[in-house]
Amino acid sequence: MIKTSLSQLSEVLSARLVGQDCNIEAVTTDTRQVPEMALFVALVGDRFDAHDFAQQALDNGACALLVERELDIALPQLIVANSKLALGKLGAWVHQVCATPTIAITGSCGKTTVKEMVASILSSKGQVLFTSGNFNNDIGVPLTLLRSTEQDDYAVIELGANHIGEIAYTTELVQPDVALVNNVAAAHLEGFGSIDGVKRAKGEIYQGLKAASTAMVNLESNGGELWQSVLADKTVKTFSALNASADFHAKNVQLDSAGQASFDMVTPVGEVNVSLNIVGQHNVSNALAASALAIEMGATLNEIQFGLSHLPKVKGRVDVQKLTDNITLIDDSYNASVPAMKAAVDLLASFSDSRWLILGNMAELGDESLALHQQVGEHAAPFNFEFVLTYGADAKVISDVCHGKHFESHQEMISFIEQVLEQQQNRSHVLLVKGANSAGMSKIAAALKENYS
Repeated sequence: MIKTSLSQLSEVLSARLVGQDCNIEAVTTDTRQVPEMALFVALVGDRFDAHDFAQQALDNGACALLVERELDIALPQLIVANSKLALGKLGAWVHQVCATPTIAITGSCGKTTVKEMVASILSSKGQVLFTSGNFNNDIGVPLTLLRSTEQDDYAVIELGANHIGEIAYTTELVQPDVALVNNVAAAHLEGFGSIDGVKRAKGEIYQGLKAASTAMVNLESNGGELWQSVLADKTVKTFSALNASADFHAKNVQLDSAGQASFDMVTPVGEVNVSLNIVGQHNVSNALAASALAIEMGATLNEIQFGLSHLPKVKGRVDVQKLTDNITLIDDSYNASVPAMKAAVDLLASFSDSRWLILGNMAELGDESLALHQQVGEHAAPFNFEFVLTYGADAKVISDVCHGKHFESHQEMISFIEQVLEQQQNRSHVLLVKGANSAGMSKIAAALKENYS
């Protein structure tokens, strides 16, 4: 973060300053992690009020507070009407002061992978600010922007949402130069209401682009007519893993024995052979999207080739680990959507060992949940996986369709897996674990890592 002062922030926020002015070098919403010279922002939610923890913030080193009401605490305070909106305004102001060329990324799935790919490519060109972990909502985006410094050469900001209007809000804070909707699929339907709701919500990212700025669009998965008006004054560039008419497309795609793709990437500035160090053919599309964004920021084909082949691993996202000589774990337990589930199924199908499809519920699918889980089951059934295990009420339909086995607890599932692996030590096994965060499938992956690695 840039160095500033409480009085300067009071002007930015039109806030009332109580107490003495002081220097501010960090902003935090977490009393457990208070950097030096930090302003603590007391957020208010449906189930919490961080004003109750302001004393703890003081005890842990905060030098000032941003609050919605004056507190009887011996710290300077900025008084605002809404601390969450003030946090957003602070993040936007810091980022705008730094004037960093910025990419914004959203999509129903793959957006974190694309973000990591872009950051990997651009890191060979300069210093990159990029979203950490899942800091992609109306709280996480401002906190990411607050990390901006004048030394940043590029910013790559991931935007997530589970309701209409959230991406419009965060895009307004980010003010991107280039924006991408990686794809559109049935995800967070409880908040969006329908697939058209998803399309409208994701398309909000393009509203934050200035006229003539570049909008990256997936030819295979987009908002169609719903986006026509918002894209009318933008420079639209397209990508596709399958359609050769796209500005960025792939040809000669091959998967190696580990499930990692290599292909020739065709771009407006030439062709380059790319080898990915992460598994899954679906990552060809992610790589095309990332490369298109990076080229808009001036990346060369050599930098793209290097960045995509040296992508750091992201915890819980298609992380392939050889636990023993005959047990391979594919940990994709971080999250799940219908297209991501189907991509995981296709990935597992590329292996020739004893294949385990271990799935938990997908979340926030509303009234369509059971039907969408059924889709995943019908997609998986023709592959005749040796084991299909599920956890979570709606995921049961997947194991039913695939003649698999459903479990009521994580521990029962873990015990079953361990028992079979003990009985079949002479066979090679590939176990793929995936599900929504709320399904807790990371517990399965963690148990396997602990017991076999």
